[in-house]
Amino acid sequence: MSKHDTVIRLQDMRDHALEALTLIHGRSRADLNADRVLSLALVRLLEIVGEAANRLPREVQDRHLAIPWAEIIGLRNRLIHGYGAIDLDIVWRIITADLPPLIAALDEAIRAES
Repeated sequence: MSKHDTVIRLQDMRDHALEALTLIHGRSRADLNADRVLSLALVRLLEIVGEAANRLPREVQDRHLAIPWAEIIGLRNRLIHGYGAIDLDIVWRIITADLPPLIAALDEAIRAES
């Protein structure tokens, strides 16, 4: 994979994570139950983050150990294949607690790979 493609995938991860944070700005956990479009959008954004992570070669992942690759890819798989049993409490927790430090780690990875 070229350096350019690596940076694009890392940027995809960061940009979709940022979009998820933007969508929940000013919202509460209860909004996920009340707004089906919001919950579907957030799940889709997390799926894209995981898909972009899955497309990065192992050697790239190994250079950025602060990023929890296996968890991100595993979440993508659970969301795609377990779509009938998505726990919105977990989705909310991931977005509010896990995405901000992930975005910071992705920004660092993007700088390192550029």
